[in-house]
Amino acid sequence: MNFSAFHWILASVGALSLGLAKAGLAGMGLVYVVIFAFLFGAKSSTGVALPMLVVGDALAVSAYHAHANWKYVSRMLPPALLGVALGAALMNRISNDAFKPTIGWIILALTVLQVARMRWPDWLGDVPHAWWFVWTIGLVAGVTTMMANAAGPVILIYCLAISLPKFEMVGTSAWFFAIVNAFKIPFSVALGLIRPNTLLVNLLLVPFVLVGVFGGRWLLYRIPQRAFEIISLAFAAVAALRLIGLF
Repeated sequence: MNFSAFHWILASVGALSLGLAKAGLAGMGLVYVVIFAFLFGAKSSTGVALPMLVVGDALAVSAYHAHANWKYVSRMLPPALLGVALGAALMNRISNDAFKPTIGWIILALTVLQVARMRWPDWLGDVPHAWWFVWTIGLVAGVTTMMANAAGPVILIYCLAISLPKFEMVGTSAWFFAIVNAFKIPFSVALGLIRPNTLLVNLLLVPFVLVGVFGGRWLLYRIPQRAFEIISLAFAAVAALRLIGLF
């Protein structure tokens, strides 16, 4: 791959932000999605990022496995895995450029709803636990993670909506994405998105993923719960606006 020094620095920043996202700073996922889409193209970048995501998942599970709430993992997996299969089927029919604004509007709507619920806690209090809401979020997460690796903000908003504590949120997300991303691998190989040359790029960038995961874990222990929620919502809103194309 004929990259300049600047391109490799940019790729390293992307891998570092991927590691930070896997450590629990989910909003950093926007950074690597944008960088890898710029360097490799929107569709191809999903295959470049996936092996690094799997490595980040393994580290996140190792660090936060004791905090996972399996009730919510098991609820989300069936619709999410179905969404992955649907996303794989759509990848050759719908361009990422056409799909991204839809993801952005969904994330933005969920963010606004969650901000409203933080202001008025009893408003729509039962909705996040309703089966139709779980299935909607799961399907959206599955499709978006397959087509754009952009499901982090979707799951983040869901975890905030059901009021999971900070570390439980990170542990639950870690196991959820570990299973979903492993499930995505055969689809990405079949679509030609994971190839020997992309695996070589992964090998060069994985050390930066490791630095991001361990650095993010250090930060997470020092961020208060309320500040974590506000920062997470802010990052989700920025991610939504970027996907919509406002900047």
